[in-house]
Amino acid sequence: MSSAWNSVGAAANALEKVTIGKLFSQDPARTASMMFSAGELLVDFSRQKIDEQALQALIALAKDADVENLRNKMFSGEAMNNTEGRPVLHVALRMPAHESVVVGGENIVPEVHATLGRMANTVEHIANGTHVGATGKAIKHVVNIGIGGSDLGPAMAMRALSAYAVTGVQAHFVSNVDPTDLAQVLAYLNPHETAFVVASKTFTTQETMANAHTAMKWLQTGMNVADVQSHFFAVTARVDAAVQFGVSAENIFPMWDWVGGRFSLGSAIGFSLMCSIGVQHFNDMLLGMREMDEHFCSAELQKNVPVLLALVGIWNRNFLGCASQAVIPYLQELTRFPAYLQQLEMESNGKRANRAGKLVEHATSPVVWGEPGTNGQHAFFQLLHQGTDVIPVDFIGAARTTASGLDEQSAREQHQKLMANMFAQASALAFGSPAATDVPAAQGEHRVFPGNRPSTTIVFTELNPRVLGQLVALYEHKTFVQGCIWGINSFDQWGVELGKVLAGDVLALMANTSLDSTLDHSTRVLVEWFVNNS
Repeated sequence: MSSAWNSVGAAANALEKVTIGKLFSQDPARTASMMFSAGELLVDFSRQKIDEQALQALIALAKDADVENLRNKMFSGEAMNNTEGRPVLHVALRMPAHESVVVGGENIVPEVHATLGRMANTVEHIANGTHVGATGKAIKHVVNIGIGGSDLGPAMAMRALSAYAVTGVQAHFVSNVDPTDLAQVLAYLNPHETAFVVASKTFTTQETMANAHTAMKWLQTGMNVADVQSHFFAVTARVDAAVQFGVSAENIFPMWDWVGGRFSLGSAIGFSLMCSIGVQHFNDMLLGMREMDEHFCSAELQKNVPVLLALVGIWNRNFLGCASQAVIPYLQELTRFPAYLQQLEMESNGKRANRAGKLVEHATSPVVWGEPGTNGQHAFFQLLHQGTDVIPVDFIGAARTTASGLDEQSAREQHQKLMANMFAQASALAFGSPAATDVPAAQGEHRVFPGNRPSTTIVFTELNPRVLGQLVALYEHKTFVQGCIWGINSFDQWGVELGKVLAGDVLALMANTSLDSTLDHSTRVLVEWFVNNS
């Protein structure tokens, strides 16, 4: 380990017996010094078990890992994905048209804006009814068929921005190869008024293509027509494959090798989202992303919110031994945000090999999980407060609700109750409470809240497209910084490949159970059971 890493370890040892409560009592100005702004976000790190000495050691660790230089290389288009030899340029998806990033000798920014323009034009045609289906009816529903990064981002954002759905076109999302997923979405839709967006970089993704073929049959049967081309759009790098499937070339939007799926929300992967929230709101989301990019590139490390969020995560994971990270949005609209972060962080940084191909000597990504508050309080907060594992929490909340259609005063009062719970939970986790003196002795330890459980609080005035963009980019850059410090490639995902290969072997065995398979005995027995009972 480097001397910078060891210095952080020494700072952790010095705080071993120091509580969060004591950190507050020792420093009356702690809250002010540990609270930072980026864009519309206010981020409070004061309830982390960290002091100024530890924070400065972490800043030194970031410098030792060359975070600023690696950041600049990413933004300039160098091949940061070293195992696949690719640039990592999701940030180019939200760059202004006048900027330039060169990949393979060409400035890619004009192509990004040309694609956004085509998307906007198509969305307007769908929304105003000039793009019609096979039987001449306007499209009122768009079903996104994709999985992983082709689903989690736009599905999360659609739920988050439902208050901004202004086009009259409803977006739906299907990802699982389980036919029930598709069936439940289509059960309430009219094929005459439904279009599908097939999102797959290779146009060979097993789950996506299975759903796409079934969707085509549903359209053809439901409308009694063979040509359903006007009901399909595609987002892919394989235009030829999409055309062969039955998508008109003019309805195909590009995906690029320099954008990873889990970082692709601002690309044409967001087409289904744009269909519902409209062009301006989608552009506002891109603006929010760009604002966080600018903060990440310009703010000094000591005040750089994505860097600080990453460093606090490193501190909790590697120096305090926390193997898990909870994300609790006190906003029902962000129901899918924890699931989105699961892929963003765990697929990016759930790695055991470093950039040089050697095994790492330290822990990497924690398990990321969560549910909205206050629901989580009645499910797993017991463990957060009194369990044997310390689990850091990111609390996310807003000053105002986006709820509509309710009595305004009632909605405001309910939102106050929601936020009161969020602030109270963060306080209870940090400071705890001893058992009351008047409780029975047998209940003593049961009534103790030990506290000293760290959390970060992220707040903003109101969840809107711009704020969501800032929030997404904040966690994107956090993920990048942690990958830099852990010395890993955050932009490949070799760990998903073996299961895909074995699934093909299993399918072959299902078709012929007498096949001389190399699959393990347990799998062969279970496959035989499945075949006999299906």
